Amino acid sequence: MGTNSSMDHDMAGHRLDQLKNFPFRRIDELLNGLAPGRPPVFMQVGEPQAAVPAVVSQTIAQTAALFGKYPPPAGSPGYREAVARWLERRYVLQGNSINAATQISALCGSREGLFQATLMAILRKRDWLGDTGIPPTVLVPNPMYHVYFGGAIVGGAEPILVDTVAENDFVPNYAALPKDVLDRAAICFFCTPGNPTGAVATRAALTEMLALARKHDFVLAVDECYSEIWFDTPPAGGFDAAQDLGGVPDNLLVFNSLSKRSGSPGLRVGFVAGDAALIEPLLMLRSYGGAQVPGPLMAAGEALWQDETHVIANRAHYLNLVEIADYHLGTLPGFHRPEAGFFLWLNTGATVGDGETATRLLWQHAGIKVMPGRYMSQTDPKSGKSPGDDYIRIALVHDPKTVEDAMSRIAQVLSTHKSIN
Repeated sequence: MGTNSSMDHDMAGHRLDQLKNFPFRRIDELLNGLAPGRPPVFMQVGEPQAAVPAVVSQTIAQTAALFGKYPPPAGSPGYREAVARWLERRYVLQGNSINAATQISALCGSREGLFQATLMAILRKRDWLGDTGIPPTVLVPNPMYHVYFGGAIVGGAEPILVDTVAENDFVPNYAALPKDVLDRAAICFFCTPGNPTGAVATRAALTEMLALARKHDFVLAVDECYSEIWFDTPPAGGFDAAQDLGGVPDNLLVFNSLSKRSGSPGLRVGFVAGDAALIEPLLMLRSYGGAQVPGPLMAAGEALWQDETHVIANRAHYLNLVEIADYHLGTLPGFHRPEAGFFLWLNTGATVGDGETATRLLWQHAGIKVMPGRYMSQTDPKSGKSPGDDYIRIALVHDPKTVEDAMSRIAQVLSTHKSIN
């Protein structure tokens, strides 16, 4: 018994070690001891800097008495109705086709929901696999939002990394995975528009993925947190795929939040919607360890989902920032204009070297703090390389004047130092 306990302890310790590579911790270590060359501009975090819509503070003030009540674990009926009707408008679904009571749950931002859905899906697949000793798999894009990988590790599953690179238009090709891997899959993450790449998956690609999820009985988790920051055509989503496959969201969970859409990251209000047969066990799991959204914050969220005026203004704001970036950086080798979202995924390999080198140079010479692409990726243990090695991620979240200045500084550094490698 003591031997097993020690073994379990060692395995748990090994898994925890794999969680130490959280991006923001690594960038602080990379730049430790280096002074910024100019007044700093922080562009490593995707945190909108514009003013929060006025309706947020107004609604919280009007509903402050709800702080004295325990909020419903799944969210208030009004909040869930607002989300259901928004989904129907956004994806042109038949009226009242989404059951707000059984197909939607409020979340404290999407991160906790993505993490807990991973644990739920792993437990679900373990029951299906039985006592085979074979672990479930979790299908993860690489580079990624690290919560996907963290959920797989904590749940004791095997993360399967699928590179999203320029050669596949930065969209993961999960269908090419071996049948055994797909049969063991508990959950597959599909982030569109992509973080950090800004790539948008086609409706056909999403439909193919949902069909694959049903064939192999895994959860398709579509992370749509950047869905409303688009510049040409609204991106397709998980519910579009469901419409193409009989109009039912079987095997589908869609995640979204107000952090990006409504510029309210501190509100911590989001939702998960989809297959009622998946929402129910997720809610059961969250009843043990999930955080409920406080009533006044949920009321503010309800008001935001019902309004599109501020979203249209946000979209125009980010388009302007992308245009500024395009003007200053568009002629650089490795520039990739995002299809949606507010991140630049810039290949610096052809100018100054890998992303870590570029990050240090930009901090030391321009005072610009960005994210090395390597820190958004998992490294191949055999080659020691990752698909993000030659990239940096730049968050376009400041006011136009600040972004104009920052892009000018970045262009100057990348052009001036391009001969060092």
